[in-house]
Amino acid sequence: MSLNNRIALVTGAARGIGLATAEKLAASGATVIMNDLDAEPLNAAAERIPQAQPIPGDLTAPEFPDQLIATALEQHGRLDILVNNAGYVWNSAAHNHSDEQWQAMLDMHATAPFRLLRAYGRWLRQTGPEESARKVVNVSSVSGLFGAATQLGYSAGKAAVIGITRTLAKEWGRFNVTVNAVAFGHIETRLTQPYSDAPPTIDVDGRDYRVGLSEAQIAQQRTMIPLGRPGTPQDAANALYLFCAPESDYISGEILVCSGGLRI
Repeated sequence: MSLNNRIALVTGAARGIGLATAEKLAASGATVIMNDLDAEPLNAAAERIPQAQPIPGDLTAPEFPDQLIATALEQHGRLDILVNNAGYVWNSAAHNHSDEQWQAMLDMHATAPFRLLRAYGRWLRQTGPEESARKVVNVSSVSGLFGAATQLGYSAGKAAVIGITRTLAKEWGRFNVTVNAVAFGHIETRLTQPYSDAPPTIDVDGRDYRVGLSEAQIAQQRTMIPLGRPGTPQDAANALYLFCAPESDYISGEILVCSGGLRI
């Protein structure tokens, strides 16, 4: 129970990596605030996790990140762990990328974490350093490190996460805050679900987005992953947990690749 008495916030926590991370942190003793755009699955997920509090809301709405941090601090008095996980994909080849598509990916993967971290940083300046390190863990991707065909906007947003992480590690070290990121490879979530015919879609705020990988793409991925399999949400949560645990108190500004050995 290495996270006893710690307050954690996990975004995108209704499903997949976010849900597995919330479960992992709670099992380690943390009180977990769970955020997601989709209220119904978020509330259902929170009911299964001890000491979990759901706060639904849209992180891309300009005012909501400030509200989310303010609510967490009002109700708990502090925030020890912040995991920026929320996200989705909107893929197409570069010549078909629209301005709307480009901006949506930057809004979700770069601007939303920036606003959330800006609000958190204002509170950090008021509190100063504490004896126990506080933790920020951002979610990036191998697409942000190495690029990925059809993911121009997504890759740009995930690359921005790396710059945000390393910048804040330098700014917030004096507050005894570690800031790290995990770049994921192929993790089995609804964004990478297999299909044989037409790609499946997910609903994001009333709009459908194509997701998934064809069976041929998944077979090819398996040949490129030295461990021979995609990761599970629990694998991803374990990687995020490493940067939340007290054993990583002297690790900051690092990008951990969690990909089973995959390099693109």
